[in-house]
Amino acid sequence: MKVAIMQPTYLPWAGYFAMMDRVDQFVLLDDVQFEKRSWQQRNRIKTANSLVWLTVPVLTKGKREQLIKDALIEKSAGFQEKHIKSMTLNYKKSLCFDHYSNDLFDILNKDHDKLSELTIELIKKIKVMLGISTKLICSSELEVNGNKAELIARICEELNATEYLSSPGSEEYIKESDSFTKRNISVDYHRFNNLEYKQNWGEFVPYLSVIDLLFNIGSDSLNIIRKG
Repeated sequence: MKVAIMQPTYLPWAGYFAMMDRVDQFVLLDDVQFEKRSWQQRNRIKTANSLVWLTVPVLTKGKREQLIKDALIEKSAGFQEKHIKSMTLNYKKSLCFDHYSNDLFDILNKDHDKLSELTIELIKKIKVMLGISTKLICSSELEVNGNKAELIARICEELNATEYLSSPGSEEYIKESDSFTKRNISVDYHRFNNLEYKQNWGEFVPYLSVIDLLFNIGSDSLNIIRKG
């Protein structure tokens, strides 16, 4: 049983789904602290002139220690219309925009109260669009406690994992800990090369939201992700 664990983020990049595709179960780590102005609430798309951030506004005043699963969307900001308009303006001429956009926009237009409700529903939909069969589960469903490596290892143990696929950013604190070795769980690190594909607006730009790949490439997106 191979497991990966990542925080739910807004319209994640291709490498996020590449990791998901390599494991049996993918855990959405939604019961850790929310970080303002992080990938948890925003991502980037390409335009004719520059890169543009799409940000979901979140209520943060007096909520410094709130968890991702508890973060509330600031509804008065009307971000949905802005994001849909921006995507449409910059991708309407893309080869596969019409095939994917309506389903994504339907999710965006829902009256979500919490950030995690929106991001996780989008992640699940994009997973299906890409053709990834990995099982998803939220860490809040498991009720496992701990910090850093110990938390991740306990989640893996709860899921009867024998292998853990980690992002490179966690390598240092995992190697400093015995949390995995004492549970006989092997650790591998996911290193993803964002391969070039045909984009709008000139030279290729890596590390954008995966919707850039979907809108431009469509059904061949998973093959490109796997090559990375």
